[in-house]
This record gives sequence, C-alpha cells and structure tokens, in this order.
Amino acid sequence: MNKLPDIKTQFPEWYQEIIYQAELVDQSPVRGCMVIRPYGNAIWEEIKGILDQKIKESGAENAVFPLLIPESFLKKEADHVEGFAPELAVVTHAGGKKLDEPLVIRPTSETIIHHMFAQWIKSWRDLPLKINQWANVVRWEKRPRAFLRTTEFFWQEGHTAHATKEDAQKTTEQMLEVYRQIAQDYLAIPVQTGRKSEGEKFPGAEKTYTFEGFMPDARALQMGTSHLLSQSFAKAFDMQFQNKEGQLEYPWLTSWGSTTRLVGALVMTHGDQKGLVIPPAVAPIQVIIIPIYKTEEERTLVLNTAETLKKELEKTTRIKIDDDQQKTPGNKFFHWELRGVPIRIEIGPRDLKNNEVVIADRLGSKATVALGSVVGLIPTQLENLQKAMFDKAKQKTESLIIDKDTLEAIKAVAETNVIKTGFCGSRECEGVLKQYTLSIRCLLLEQLTHKNCFNCQKPSQSDCFIARSY
Repeated sequence: MNKLPDIKTQFPEWYQEIIYQAELVDQSPVRGCMVIRPYGNAIWEEIKGILDQKIKESGAENAVFPLLIPESFLKKEADHVEGFAPELAVVTHAGGKKLDEPLVIRPTSETIIHHMFAQWIKSWRDLPLKINQWANVVRWEKRPRAFLRTTEFFWQEGHTAHATKEDAQKTTEQMLEVYRQIAQDYLAIPVQTGRKSEGEKFPGAEKTYTFEGFMPDARALQMGTSHLLSQSFAKAFDMQFQNKEGQLEYPWLTSWGSTTRLVGALVMTHGDQKGLVIPPAVAPIQVIIIPIYKTEEERTLVLNTAETLKKELEKTTRIKIDDDQQKTPGNKFFHWELRGVPIRIEIGPRDLKNNEVVIADRLGSKATVALGSVVGLIPTQLENLQKAMFDKAKQKTESLIIDKDTLEAIKAVAETNVIKTGFCGSRECEGVLKQYTLSIRCLLLEQLTHKNCFNCQKPSQSDCFIARSY
C-alpha cells in the first residue's frame, strides 16, 4: 500500500488515492465510468437498503423501466431536453442497421415513466400514484471523478402523480426530509436543505429542493434533489384524469433522486490520514476481530474465543474475524483502518489469561475491557461512535461557513469557505458568480438575516449559500 497524500494540503489527490487503495472502485475501460468493487458496493447496499425501506414507507412501489428512451420523448418538454442535451448518449444504429428513430440512453426517466403514467392514470381513484426505481443512468461528463461525477452512475429515482398541487408539494417536502434523515442519521453527514435557485433547478421543474453537504475542502456537494414538476410533463404527455366532478384535469407531478454520490460524500466527510472512517449505521463490517497468536496451541485457544464472541455479537452486529495467517497483526490493523471499520477487537493469549480483550474504535480510542462485558458493550459503543462522528463532522462543517455581504468580500474567502449571504433572486446576479466558478447552492427560505443582495445590493429575498461545487 502506498502512503496516502496529505489530506490537508492535497485533498483531491487524497480522495482519488483512498477510494482505490480501500478497494471501493477500479477504473473502467470506458472513460468516465467506474467499476464499483465488492467493498464499495457493500457500502452502497447498506445505504440502499435503508433508503429503500423509507421510500416504501412513503407509499412508493418499486418498478423497472427501460434503459433506452425514444429521442422524441425528451423533445416533448422543451426545458427538459435543453437542460440535458449536452450530456446525452444516443444510439443511432442497432441490429446492423440505422434506427428509424434514435434512442437516448436514459439520463433520467421522467419521460418514459410519464409516458406510462398517461396509460395508467384515468381517474382520481388512480391517484396518488407513487413509483420508484433503482437504476443506472448515463450523463456524459467532461470532468469525471469516481462516485462524485461519472458518465454512468447508480441511483434511485422516484416519480409521483397527484390530484392537487398541495399534495404534490407535500410529497416533494416529505422526500427531502427522508434524504435529510439518511444523510444525518445514517451517514453522519450534516447537510443543509433548501431550494435551488432558478439557474440551478432541474430542467422542467417548477421548484427543486436539495440537500447539500459541505466537504472539508469547502466545496459543496449536491447529495440529492426533490422536484415539484408541476403540470408541464403531464401536458407534454397528455396525462389526464377524471376528477370527482367528472371533469378532465392534468395531475401534478414530482420526482426525486439520490445516487452513489452518497458514498463519495461519506469518504470525504469522515476520512482521515489512515483511510476511510465509516459510520457504524452503514458499515458493511461494524466490528473486526483480530486474533493474535504465535503457536498453534495459542491459535486454537484464541480462535475458539473469537468464534464464541462472534456468534454472540452477530445477532446484533455485522462482524468478521480476520484469520489470514499470511499477514501480521500490524498489517491487519492497517488494512481494516484503511477500510474504515468502526471497531476492532484484539484478542491474544495474554488477554485471555487476564480474561479481557482490547477494543479500539476508528476515531482513536482504545481500552482494555473484561471479556464478559464485550457483548453488552459493543452496541452502545457503536451508537456512541455514530453520534461522535456526526458531532465531529458538524463542527468541521460549521467552521467552514462564513457570512459576507458583498461580492468582493465573497471572492476573497471563497477558496476556503462556504459563504452565507443575501440574494435578490435575479438570474443576472446569479450569473455573475460563474466567472468565479461559484454558484448558489441553495436558498434558505426560512431565513433572512442578510438584508441586501450580495451583488446588486437590492433587498434580499432570502439568505443563500454560495460555494464552489463538485
């Protein structure tokens, strides 16, 4: 294993190195795509399992829709096709001949799903209709980075149809709250929720809501979005239903999604100079047992204890014994620290003689405890570690945020800070930020602590966060 680049001075290089050394991903022969290795996929599956359960609790059902979408479908909603046109991959030939109509490899599935919704929705009794799918999508990225921006990525996308705008708005906010819970309660990542500006909202949406994470290098990461699509897609696909009075109406639509980018957010938020630090709630292996011995007699004694301990703990804990005889205990410590396993239990002959074990957590605490207390102690220690990781990340995030009132002041600190400021809401003032590679990450509609816009100094409509982004 190579030494990791310095996390404080070489953050981008550190990130690139750690995701490969910890065997989360490998390079694909197709530029911009990634091969997610078993350990990286195991983390994603833990996140996916939690999120899938919450999506089902919201009333949505999972379905599967085609990867290929007729090009004409995307052209039905003008803002939608304009927003995605530069990122599209298009199939023009198949079966040895040119296709009558090109097929787009889905960048998102609003169009194909809304085509089907139009077939399924006929009456107010068919509403609300809530569908989710787990899928891969393709958006041609110019500057790919594994997990953060890749040409092909994996996600869930939810799509719902409602009889009223109020019901659609409620679902939009409900799913944003689900995402906030996933980020903070499971990934231990403090996030800021809010609404996207006009320049940053989803193509074709009336409103886009986001949950943003602020990474240690002061860059913002959009971790997922929830959109109020309103009725534009319903009209584009002639989706109508008969209301209770017998009149035809267009339903109100939403869509919402989050991706494998969550794995990248986890890596950047919690990682350190030793490697990954994975929150217990989503760690594929929460506890690793390292047996330490020299003789065959010691090996038998230590492994018997380790197996007994594992059988008790695996009732409540994802646990593994590392009995690789080709590696020294020191190598094993390094390996599992690199992979971010929350808790390590060390068991050696001397420990057993004293009827005790050594427990070390990934944040650096280490203690000798009685063997008989381990089973009762570990669940509590995992809970405490989860909370400690969130508190540490929150403190780090809050240290990045700084209040500024003018563009000149923002430019002076933007390299190392996330800026909170006032915004008038105009596209002109928002557009000024692009020349400095800055953008409005979200609008804080419930806050108005800055009275004037950062650019034009006219009255502010809302506070906002400005930052460079991934």
